[in-house]
Amino acid sequence: MLPRWSILASIYALMLPMTVFAGRQKACVSPDDATKNLNKDVCVQAHVYNVVELPDGTRFLDVCTPETPDDKCRFTIVSLRQDRDTVGDLEKMRDTNIEVRGIVASMHGRSGMVLSHVRQFYGGPPRFRPNPALAHGFTGEQEKPAIKDPNLRPQGGGRAWMSTKDVAKK
Repeated sequence: MLPRWSILASIYALMLPMTVFAGRQKACVSPDDATKNLNKDVCVQAHVYNVVELPDGTRFLDVCTPETPDDKCRFTIVSLRQDRDTVGDLEKMRDTNIEVRGIVASMHGRSGMVLSHVRQFYGGPPRFRPNPALAHGFTGEQEKPAIKDPNLRPQGGGRAWMSTKDVAKK
């Protein structure tokens, strides 16, 4: 039977490469610092003071103190109605400290982040949404591709991508 120290040393030796190559996650920033990172994927650490729901189902996580006037609050976290199933109940976030990952965007004169999936609370990416402009006019029954990629259609009168000069003559 192997001594206890050799077993621990072998476990440590196996875990060492994982810790070296895993890379460090970026530290979370405050809501004030998040406003300086427009169009960047960041982690924001904030305290949720209130959860506000509009009549259309849009929900906001209020991360500004109650003493801060609305026009002075420069950051917000928004969850749209169509994401309610993937985000879940946000009322449990009231009066708690959270870390949420997402892309900081400009929203009506302030910075904000769209919360579209619960995995954003655990460092995961936002929910994927296909670009409707690329899939315009596409249905599942069609045989043509969903996008109009110039590389997928013949160029110049039915020629293929390869010029006839490039084809080896027999």
